[in-house]
Amino acid sequence: MSAASADLSAPVLHTQDARGVHRLVLNRAASFNTLGEEVLAALQAALEAVAADGAARAVVIAAEGKAFCAGHNLKEMRAQPELAYYQKLFAQCTRMMLGIQKLPVPVIARVQGLATAAGCQLVAQCDLAVAASNASFGVNGIDVGLFCATPSVPLVRNMPAKQAMEMLLTGDFITADEARVRGLVNRVVPLEALDAEVEKLLQSLLSKPREALAMGKALFYQQRETGIEAAYQLAGQSMARNMAHAVAQEGVQAFIEKRKPQWPAPAP
Repeated sequence: MSAASADLSAPVLHTQDARGVHRLVLNRAASFNTLGEEVLAALQAALEAVAADGAARAVVIAAEGKAFCAGHNLKEMRAQPELAYYQKLFAQCTRMMLGIQKLPVPVIARVQGLATAAGCQLVAQCDLAVAASNASFGVNGIDVGLFCATPSVPLVRNMPAKQAMEMLLTGDFITADEARVRGLVNRVVPLEALDAEVEKLLQSLLSKPREALAMGKALFYQQRETGIEAAYQLAGQSMARNMAHAVAQEGVQAFIEKRKPQWPAPAP
């Protein structure tokens, strides 16, 4: 695995392998990987680097230590009690979160521990999530008088409204198993099996053509925000472009000929 961020003290460790899998590891275990300005900036830079990599195939967001991410850095926020600072901070976080959605490759959250507030938001914002059975999830800003408004945006797009609202209003935590039932994560496994399960998911994604995944991901999020008629219009156009693409032509021909598809190389 080659390192894109060789500095082991960096707030986010960014590496990639020969397959085009980028790994972004939150590296502030002592502060429970809170999303302070430093970590947000590092995540943003890493996501921009992935977006610029035409050979990228997938991203895994992981973390060092016992916590995946404990949300925003409240000490940092309390030290600057100014509306303009808070507006800038949340805009910075929103830009990073949207950057995950705008990437043309799937993003997997590898959750090994606590994910709360903006940390739970980060899990919800990823396309897929695999959690260790000991992980827990919450949006408990309300406990300090701060309703988790920005985390609510992807949370309510992951799970039914009343289940999301209960978490937001009470601050109560849910287990990894409950998070899977509610739709926040895809898979739950014992901690020692977490990497193997992430790898299994990666292998499935890497066996599919990059172009089809990119078109599909873009369409998935675009149509979700529209009415059903507009969604069908968008989906029909996306499927037509996809079907006309060389990867689908090869896939269909391989199906007809009862053989494995030989995906054409992505256009430079």
